[in-house]
Amino acid sequence: MISVVIPVLNAQSALPRCFDSLIGATVRGLVKEVVVADGGSSDDTLAIADAAGCHVVGAGKSRAAQWSAGAARARGDWLLFLLPETALETGWENEAESFMSGATLERPLAATFRYALDDFASRARRREALVAWRTRLFALPYAEQGLLLPRRLYQKLGGHREVAMEDADLVRRIGRARLVRLRSRAINKIDHAQPGRGALVALLHALRVPVSVVGRIG
Repeated sequence: MISVVIPVLNAQSALPRCFDSLIGATVRGLVKEVVVADGGSSDDTLAIADAAGCHVVGAGKSRAAQWSAGAARARGDWLLFLLPETALETGWENEAESFMSGATLERPLAATFRYALDDFASRARRREALVAWRTRLFALPYAEQGLLLPRRLYQKLGGHREVAMEDADLVRRIGRARLVRLRSRAINKIDHAQPGRGALVALLHALRVPVSVVGRIG
């Protein structure tokens, strides 16, 4: 039912943790396949993906190109876009299945997970709070939160574009009314988000500032 799409470029250290979080959903049949879109890795990324039984496709070095190549290879009715450094918490598949059962062809919905860091420091809690604030206020979650949506909706929207902040660009086209925030956490080992700058970029997206301007900031 779900095709998981993961963009990679020398992600050997991150992938096993990401794959482990998908095992439960794979065993119960909710995850149909995992597609790894590689931008030219020179480490053991592809060997790890192959050993895990993933479908591997070649792609460009940009994340948008990798998302697009992976989605084109995917065969599931639903797409779950994840970054290799993101692991979904145990039991996420239960909530995801419930969410998917409530979506219809007439009312297609997309969902993201709750951002979390695998870190006990207080700065991690502050970072999580800032990301939650951006998600609620602008309805623009980070790619580190994952994105689950029907493949039909993804294709209708034109997929990922080669623009600045390609993840925010896609979410903006999905629209606030069709975006659901799940309670399950997307736990990130490596934190790429920069909330201060991210909030500014989100504001520019919300104000429909041209992507060329957003790109110089983001």
